Amino acid sequence: MFDWDEKPELNITPLVDVMLVLLAILMVISPNIVYEELIHLPKGSTQNEISKIPPVHIKVMKEGSVKVNERSFDLKTFNDNFNLYAQTLNHDAAVLISADQSLDYGKVMAILGAVKQAGFKEVSLATNG
Repeated sequence: MFDWDEKPELNITPLVDVMLVLLAILMVISPNIVYEELIHLPKGSTQNEISKIPPVHIKVMKEGSVKVNERSFDLKTFNDNFNLYAQTLNHDAAVLISADQSLDYGKVMAILGAVKQAGFKEVSLATNG
């Protein structure tokens, strides 16, 4: 027998659960959506190509020798000899210093100081990684 006085109740718990799952999926996926905008860049006024300046590689060995672009120097007299050699190099070039891990920090900083004193502006220390 059917009871006409009973009022129907709407159970919205499953609806909320489904909506929360969909919201979580949207939040996970939305950072991966990439929007591409087409940009038309203007042409340059000159057609001169920029010349790439080769970098200067400095390797400091733990025996006490320093190689600058495959030319060897002694660590004790590096400051004076590098200042003379740097006059033949382009001072706008990037300098990359790589040193042995067992070397004293002060020796590497002395090499860095000599390079800066020679007039190079862009100097980097190389790492293994």
